Amino acid sequence: QVQLVESGGGLVQAGGSLKLSCTASGDIFSYHAMGWYRQTAENERELVAAITSGGRSKYADSVKGRFSISGDNAKHTVHLQMNGLKPEDTAVYSCSIGHWAAAASFPAAVYWGQGTRVPVSS
Repeated sequence: QVQLVESGGGLVQAGGSLKLSCTASGDIFSYHAMGWYRQTAENERELVAAITSGGRSKYADSVKGRFSISGDNAKHTVHLQMNGLKPEDTAVYSCSIGHWAAAASFPAAVYWGQGTRVPVSS
């Protein structure tokens, strides 16, 4: 059993900043990657940012230079610092944990958090 607890979501104004956090617990020793995805009612879920315990990271082109993902391996926690938020960033953000093969361009999520809403107003 794996649990992911997300926090930090909420309404923010365009141009503002928000920090999301996610802590994993349970039988997670075999998983090496955590990430954040986002989804709207009409768009498919997309990877926003991901990171491995070894420091490999990936960002969606739309958030490069604005978002930063970091992790604390000992605490099994990842943070997503979101700066310069835009209305188009509005979505439900979900934390995930899984595997990330060296040859893969993105990780394979195994477990998901409940999701946290991030509405960005103008």
